[in-house]
Amino acid sequence: MKFFVDTADIAAIKELNDLGMVDGVTTNPSLILKSGRAIAEVTAEICAMVEGPVSAEVVAEKADDMIAEGRHLAKIAPNVCIKVPLTWDGLKACRVLSDEGHKLNVTLCFSAAQAILAAKAGATFISPFIGRLDDIHMDGMDLIADIREIYDNYGYETQILAASIRTVNHIVDAAKIGADVITAPPSVIKSMANHVLTDKGLAQFNADWAQTGQKIL
Repeated sequence: MKFFVDTADIAAIKELNDLGMVDGVTTNPSLILKSGRAIAEVTAEICAMVEGPVSAEVVAEKADDMIAEGRHLAKIAPNVCIKVPLTWDGLKACRVLSDEGHKLNVTLCFSAAQAILAAKAGATFISPFIGRLDDIHMDGMDLIADIREIYDNYGYETQILAASIRTVNHIVDAAKIGADVITAPPSVIKSMANHVLTDKGLAQFNADWAQTGQKIL
């Protein structure tokens, strides 16, 4: 399973990338706002750091305008992945831009029916939002499982990019189901290393080592 990091924070991306934990990056208008930087500038810097796809999102609502924005964003770097919303206009834009050879991430997916349309429209990635479904008392992982089953049934090449990841369990469950990619905030990815028994065991080892009076270096 590939790890994308969901942020426009350059320092956070660099820390994870230096460890080999970054296969790509996803951004959105909210993350660009949080960065306090121009979208072209921060996207170019991320693309220069990360070898994998970097999603940059259009903000237009009509297909023709999305297409124009997508073409503009694609000029920033060769590894830009154009991000469009899962609306009818977004699907139209996806079809045109995909046919031109661009990578497309179709975002804000909340149903298997939407995911089928995205695959038919040539999406490189489909981004089902797990956490936001959980917020309205639905099980977001059920959607990941439904899309995986449908895509496998028909051999769709669109990759499932599990998004709106809130917890380590979301990542593990997505991996068990067979999501191709997860995208998560840096803090959630880093928290995968945490376990209370690891901390407890390390504390015991350190206490015992201190009693030996030894040093390794």
